Amino acid sequence: MEFHHLLQRIVQEGSTHAKWLNTLSFMENAGARKISKCEHPTLVTQIQLKHAAEEHRHAYYLKKQIGKIDPELCRTYESTELLAPIATRQYLHSLDVKACRYLQKAFQLSKEDLKYAAYLFVTYAIEVRADDLYPVYQDILTNESSKIMVKSIILEEEGHLEEMINQLNDFSQDWKAHADHILAIEKELHEQWIHAITEEVTQLNYA
Repeated sequence: MEFHHLLQRIVQEGSTHAKWLNTLSFMENAGARKISKCEHPTLVTQIQLKHAAEEHRHAYYLKKQIGKIDPELCRTYESTELLAPIATRQYLHSLDVKACRYLQKAFQLSKEDLKYAAYLFVTYAIEVRADDLYPVYQDILTNESSKIMVKSIILEEEGHLEEMINQLNDFSQDWKAHADHILAIEKELHEQWIHAITEEVTQLNYA
């Protein structure tokens, strides 16, 4: 199922839409935690702190939006309150593991330097994805005259992407060639995630 059509189906049913918001919230929270985990013990930059804080805020904001559907829905990140919970939980973790494997081979980095490289390239890949995902979602919300909005997240994610590019330029002159490898890894994992969500949404619609 094409992504736009999938989201159109998701927003039609309240509990499914709440799970979608909760799933996005989970992933924003997982991203924030991974950024924090990649911090150097002492050499933490202001921009890294900013990214972690903003990703946590996105997680909170998305969670809060669920209340516009029903405040009793999706109060935790339990598997029953996420869409495609196994694929959702594996997505970022698998991207991190596979990216680290590639980056270590490409750059021969120390443990701390590998953490920083993973922060740069994995966050870049996620921001590229967010720049694609959230505008499509917002267009559907607007067309449906939904009370739910993600415009504020779109603006911040655009800023994040620009900041990641600036940091990557400082990290390596040929970062784009390496980033293409990470983007290819992310694309495959994203397609698996969307496929899992599509299967679940289809089952829910026919239940």
